[in-house]
Amino acid sequence: MSGSEADRNGADEGESGGGTETDHSGSDDAATGRDDTPARRKPVVVVVEPETPGNVGTIARAMKNFGLDDLKLVNSPELREDGEAYGFAGHAREDVLPNADEVTFDEVVANYHTVGTTAITGEDDRSHERFPFKTPVELRESLKTVDAPTAIVFGREGRGLNNEELSRLDEVCSIPADDDYPVLNLGQAATVLLYELRELTVAETQLPDADVVRAPEADVERFHGYFDEFLASTGQREHVRERNALLMRRLLGRAHPTEREIHSLLGTFRKANTKLEHADHLAAKYDEPVYPRE
Repeated sequence: MSGSEADRNGADEGESGGGTETDHSGSDDAATGRDDTPARRKPVVVVVEPETPGNVGTIARAMKNFGLDDLKLVNSPELREDGEAYGFAGHAREDVLPNADEVTFDEVVANYHTVGTTAITGEDDRSHERFPFKTPVELRESLKTVDAPTAIVFGREGRGLNNEELSRLDEVCSIPADDDYPVLNLGQAATVLLYELRELTVAETQLPDADVVRAPEADVERFHGYFDEFLASTGQREHVRERNALLMRRLLGRAHPTEREIHSLLGTFRKANTKLEHADHLAAKYDEPVYPRE
């Protein structure tokens, strides 16, 4: 868990959300009718360990086509200006590609609401890493009324994102394709998905106002840390705890909690963890079970 206990307590006790509910109706902006509401944040595109520079260039070109400019690469090969990537990038060679950031997978998870992409999905809820999943259209509709820093994460050409990586991401998206050959080329998959998301990224498209501003991802990740502590205190078997932690990540990934909601959950689970820790301490002191273990 990041930060000191004092820092965490201070943030969690803000669960009433008072700082986010200020009434600005009497402000100068309201009086003048000026709208300074920030523009909707566009998704960033993340490519994990791409093997072929040409595919990175193709993805950059698709981003340029559909109004995106923030490309992040995890363990990317060298992208030379006289190489494949720039040759495939079209006009994206002028801005998207040269401005791409090298990041780590951990940094993406910590700072964004993440949507992992995969061709191979689970058929039912027994495969928690790959189910439930959204189609690109369903993802677009889900993100339409949510304002959050979002990352669309693509995997390797040959293997895609593995189960461990998918288990750390908030949502899963898959492009419907024929069962006999469901796997698309990486560049093709990115182009199809970004095309379907164009209503969120192309300026001339009229969008509804955001209904929800999602809580900062650092707070969401801190909640997952608290929830992991809570699960460890319950005495469940490790594989059950891992499954429940993943189910909670998927649930919050779909729910888009607000800052007020996540702070309330943080406060609740912090206090629950403190009480469970105290109960364990007393049980150890007096050599008594806290509650029956599995």
